[in-house]
Amino acid sequence: MTSTTDLATAAPAARPEPARTTGTTRVRRRGERSRTASVLTHGVLVLAAFVAVFPVLWLAYIALGPDETDYLKPGGILHKASFANFSEVLNHTDFLTWFGNSLLVAGGTCVLGVMIAASTGYAVSRMRFPGLRPLMWSLLVTQMFPIAVLIVPMYYILAGLNLLDSYGGLILVYAGTVVPYCAWLLKGYFDTIPVEIDEAGRVDGLSPFGTFWRLILPLARPGLAVAAFYTFLTCWAEVPFASTFMLSSDKYTLAVGLTTFVSQHDSQWNLMAATAVLIAIPASAFFYLVQRHLVAGLTAGAAKS
Repeated sequence: MTSTTDLATAAPAARPEPARTTGTTRVRRRGERSRTASVLTHGVLVLAAFVAVFPVLWLAYIALGPDETDYLKPGGILHKASFANFSEVLNHTDFLTWFGNSLLVAGGTCVLGVMIAASTGYAVSRMRFPGLRPLMWSLLVTQMFPIAVLIVPMYYILAGLNLLDSYGGLILVYAGTVVPYCAWLLKGYFDTIPVEIDEAGRVDGLSPFGTFWRLILPLARPGLAVAAFYTFLTCWAEVPFASTFMLSSDKYTLAVGLTTFVSQHDSQWNLMAATAVLIAIPASAFFYLVQRHLVAGLTAGAAKS
C-alpha cells in the first residue's frame, strides 16, 4: 500500500501544452467581430441611413424644380434647377407670418409644458402621497386616445373659455398633449439623481421648491433637453388641432399654411416642397442645439427599477 509520504512527493501529472499557432494565424479577442461581420454590419447601417435620408434629399431636389409639373419628370430638374420656389414662398405668401406664429406657439408650449412635466415628474419621483399610482396610470391612459376623439371635446372646452382662434388656447391644447409623456420621461431621469442631493439642500435651508429649482433642474438638463425637443417637434409639425382651433388665416402655423398650396383643382407641389424644406430648417437647428443631451436624456432611467 502506498504511504502518505510517497503521495506528497509524487510528481504532478504533466498538463498537455496548448497548440501553438503559426505566425500567420490571428486569434480574435472576445467580443471582436470578424471582417466579414463588420462589412455586413456597416453595409446594413449605410443602407438604413440611405433609406432615412433619401426622402429628405428627394424633397429638396423636387423643390429646385421651377415648374409645377417638374415632379413628374425629375430627370429634367437638374438642368434648370433654381431657387425660384423658395423666393416665391418667402416673398409672395404669408410664410413669415406662419413662421412667427409657429415660433410663438412652439416656444410657449415648450416653456409651459416642460415646466409642468418637470414639476410633475419630480413630485412623482421623490414624494409618496395618496393617489400616486392612479396619477401615473392616468398619465398613461391619456396617451391612448387618438386625436380624432379629442378634437370635439377640446373644441367645446375652448369655445366655452373664449379661447378659440387664440394662441393661448392652442398652447394649452399642445401642453396638455405633451405633458403626460414628458412627465414619464423626466420621472425616469429624476430617479437617477441621488436623493442625497435633496437632503443636502434641506440641510442648507432650501425649501422643496428651492431644492428643485436650484439643485435638481441644473442636473436634469439632458432630460429637459429631450422633453423640450419632443415638445417642439410635436407643436411644429402638428396639423389637426391647429387647423381646427385657429380660424383666421393670419394665425395659421407653418404646418397649416402648407395645406393652402393644395387647391380644389391643383396641388402646387413645387411650392409645397420648398415650404417643407424651409419648415425643416428650424427643427434641424433645434436638434443641433440639443443633440449632445439626447442620448443621455433618452437612456437615463432605462436600468432603474
